[in-house]
Amino acid sequence: MKLVLTQEVPGLGSPGDIVEVADGYGRNYLVPQQFAIIATRGIERQVEQIKRARSAREVRDLGHAQEIAEQLKALSVTLTSRAGKEGRLFGSITAGDVTDAVAKAGGPALDRRKVQLTSPIKAVGQHTVAVYLHPEVTAQLTVRVAAA
Repeated sequence: MKLVLTQEVPGLGSPGDIVEVADGYGRNYLVPQQFAIIATRGIERQVEQIKRARSAREVRDLGHAQEIAEQLKALSVTLTSRAGKEGRLFGSITAGDVTDAVAKAGGPALDRRKVQLTSPIKAVGQHTVAVYLHPEVTAQLTVRVAAA
């Protein structure tokens, strides 16, 4: 199935790319989630429009991404969760929890899909989380998890 990506899909491509994917993946995931549209004959104009918008955004976003990375580096983020006696959490901390905590701490609004947890956070203590702000800018955020 031939699709045109409308958003960045990790491991597949960025907006405006024409990709060939399995029928089920395209029909059941990419199109319903609005990550892609089905490629037709008149799609070239739409692809050009998407690429122009992306290039205009990227020039502006690189400086902005570096600015956000500096803000995140200086930010102190603390999450509280229920924990057992040994410091293991009941459940785990998700990317959504991290973005909410950053916003509560006075940081910038982040997209939870840009927050990458190397492994689920299931223990009390300090953890490092990667935030992919731009293809050239990755910020490291230190999150402190405390028992409630």
